[in-house]
Amino acid sequence: MELNFTKYQGTGNDFILVNDRNGHFPQDIDLIQKMCDRRFGIGADGLILIQEHPDLDYRMVYFNSDGSQSLCGNGSRCAFTFAQSLGLVASSATFETTDGIHQIKSENNLVHFQLFDVNEINEINEKEWYIHTGSPHHIVIVDDVNKSDIVPEGRKIRNLPTYSSQNGTNVNFAQLLQDRVKIRTYERGVEDETLSCGTGATAVGIMAGKLGYESPVQIETVGGKLQISFKKEDNKFTDIWLAGPAEKVFEGSVTI
Repeated sequence: MELNFTKYQGTGNDFILVNDRNGHFPQDIDLIQKMCDRRFGIGADGLILIQEHPDLDYRMVYFNSDGSQSLCGNGSRCAFTFAQSLGLVASSATFETTDGIHQIKSENNLVHFQLFDVNEINEINEKEWYIHTGSPHHIVIVDDVNKSDIVPEGRKIRNLPTYSSQNGTNVNFAQLLQDRVKIRTYERGVEDETLSCGTGATAVGIMAGKLGYESPVQIETVGGKLQISFKKEDNKFTDIWLAGPAEKVFEGSVTI
């Protein structure tokens, strides 16, 4: 079977996009892992299917590179741009993905993805937080994120017994600066550092909001800049939006 695909990236978080409106893509974990493999496949942090939805603009089915599923913020933004290229949507859309129904729109050359309200923010200690933004995120505040050896430390935290009941957690290392927050992310499901993580940037933005940063919080990832806007009242954050670029890299076909 010959499969057409398009590669997109959002601040360095890269994805294989497939138009699966006919429902023919075989959702096989071994196949997904092979396609996402950077040496033996196309190479990506994840694979995304765009499918028909009976009531909404489309359904987005997201797989991490290991075949597991989760909410993906940057993937959602790339999927919307791909859906635009297919003529499914114009400047805004309502779609369903792993954790439910979301709104998304393009504005000022950025793609803005709305996440669900966050009602629970866990401050573990003065340097560590845990915030769930559709995907779980453990945050570690560090003095210099560029000097952090995040893969071994991230892997250790990702596999803590505390998180075993939810298949682990993503881990973000955050450096607080006056006008922005610099982050690096160890991503569950990729099991390595990724250049950017949208739900992770959102979690860090919410933490920054708790620490007194004003909305929108500017987030600097290894792969580029994101911004997190929100409304806050005590421990509740609403009207949360993740904004950033989403760009086509190339398109091609592969025999599966």
